[in-house]
This record gives sequence, C-alpha cells and structure tokens, in this order.
Amino acid sequence: MAKLLPIDNNVKELRERHNNMTQGQLGELVGVTRQTVAAIEQRRYSPSLETAFRIAREFGVGLDDVFTWQGQS
Repeated sequence: MAKLLPIDNNVKELRERHNNMTQGQLGELVGVTRQTVAAIEQRRYSPSLETAFRIAREFGVGLDDVFTWQGQS
C-alpha cells in the first residue's frame, strides 16, 4: 500500500453534505479531473494551493475546514 501524504482532508464529507455532489462535479467546478479529486480524497495527491482554495470556496468554508496538516513538527 502506498504511503499516505501528511495532508488529511474532509473533501468526501463535504461533497456528501452538498447534495451528494460527485467527484466529477467537484472536479468540474474547481478545474481538475474526477481522478484528481479521488486521489485528493484518498490522500494520494496533495492539491496545489490554488486548487485547495477553490475547493474550500466551493463549499463556502475556510481552508482549514477542508485540509489538515498531519505531518510531524
């Protein structure tokens, strides 16, 4: 199994709370593919800062409501 990246997220939960939005719908809204959204949700890919802000804006929440740093200090 691939190592998970240190950035955790609530993207799937937010999608489900927003009328069960699909990964494809979110990808279209923020300018990435469905596969990219899936990889972000599975912590296999860290989004660019711009994409992270677009995701947060789409759900009307702050960046730290979507993404959390799980790295070591």
